[in-house]
Amino acid sequence: MAMAMATAPASLSLLLLLLSLLTPPPAHSTPLYPSPYHSPPTVLFPDYRKMTTHFKIYTYDPPNPFHFTTPSETQFHNSLLNSQFLTRNPNEAHLFFVPFPNDFSTRPLSRLIRDLRRSFPYWNRTLGADHFFVSRAGIAYAPDRNVLELKKNAVQISVFPTTSGNFIPHKDLTLPPIHPNPSPHAPANKTASFLGFSKLDMKIQSQSQSETSLVQEMEGDPEFKIASEPLDFGESRFCLFLYGGDLTWVGEAMRVGCVPVVITDRPIHDLPMIDVVRWSEIAVFVGPRGGVGELKRFLSGIDEERYERMRRLGIAAAQHFVWNATPQPLDAFHMVMYQLWLRRHAIRYARREWV
Repeated sequence: MAMAMATAPASLSLLLLLLSLLTPPPAHSTPLYPSPYHSPPTVLFPDYRKMTTHFKIYTYDPPNPFHFTTPSETQFHNSLLNSQFLTRNPNEAHLFFVPFPNDFSTRPLSRLIRDLRRSFPYWNRTLGADHFFVSRAGIAYAPDRNVLELKKNAVQISVFPTTSGNFIPHKDLTLPPIHPNPSPHAPANKTASFLGFSKLDMKIQSQSQSETSLVQEMEGDPEFKIASEPLDFGESRFCLFLYGGDLTWVGEAMRVGCVPVVITDRPIHDLPMIDVVRWSEIAVFVGPRGGVGELKRFLSGIDEERYERMRRLGIAAAQHFVWNATPQPLDAFHMVMYQLWLRRHAIRYARREWV
C-alpha cells in the first residue's frame, strides 16, 4: 500500500507562531501562549540551525542488503541516506550509524559488533556511546558482552510505542508515527460537538480490563465519538488514544486543534520528541480506572484558558510530527536528527584491548 505523506513546508500560520515565540515579550508582561518547547526558542532554534550545518554522521555498511519493515523506519533511513548529514570521512563524524535488520537475533548482532570492534577504531573509543541504531521494537538485554554494550551505550531509535523494557530513558529515542492520510488543512476555528473522539483499534491484544471497560462505556456515551477510522477530528475537543494502540493519529489530532488524551495505567518514557516538546503542555495523560464518568469529570474540569493554550501549542508542535517525502525544515526527520545532535557529546573511555 502506498504511503501518503505531506510534501509542503510548514504553513505560514505555524511559522508566524514560531516567530512570535522567538520575540521577547514586553517588559512586565506574560505571554498568552508560552513556548511548547523545553528550551527557550531563542536557544532551541539557533542550536537547530547549527545542527543543520555542522552535524556529521558516518554509516557503516550493513552485513547484507536489507529493508526496514515499518514506514517510519524506512522514511528515516531513506532521508538520512539522502541528507547533508552523511560523511565519508569517519574522523569528522559526531556519531556512527550501525544498520542491521529487525530480525537479527543475539548471535548475528553480537558478530556484527565484534566485527566493528576489530575492523574500526571508533567503537572502542567510547564502547559504542557515540553510535546509534534503528530497531522497530528495540533490543532487549542479553548476557552477550557485545549486545550488552550496544544496548546500554549506543542510542537506540525505535518505533513509538516501544516494547516494554526495551527503552532506556534519556538515551533512546522513538520515531514519530507516520500518519497515512493527513487532512489538507487545519481549521482556523472550530466548534466541537463532541467532548472526545476515540479511534477504536480492534488489533489491540494487551488492553487491561479497565481499559476495555472504559472503551465500552465510551461507545455508549453520546458525548464521545467512537469509530474505526477518524471522520473529523475537528468535531471533538479531545482525541483519545490508548497507549499501546494505534497512535499514528496523534500528530494529526494536534495539527487540527484536537488536544490528545493518552489513556494509560503506567508512566510513559518513550514519547516522540520528548527531549524537545513539553508534552505536559500539549497533551493530557489519564488512567483508565474510574470509568467514563471520571474521565468526563477530568476533561470537563480543564478550564477554557488551559484548553486553548494546549490547543494552540499543539498546533505549533504538530509540524515536528510530519514526515515529508522530501524532508523540510523542522519536520519529523530533522527533529529526530536534532535529538541525535543533543546526544553527540559521548563520554570518551580509555582505549582498551579486547580479545
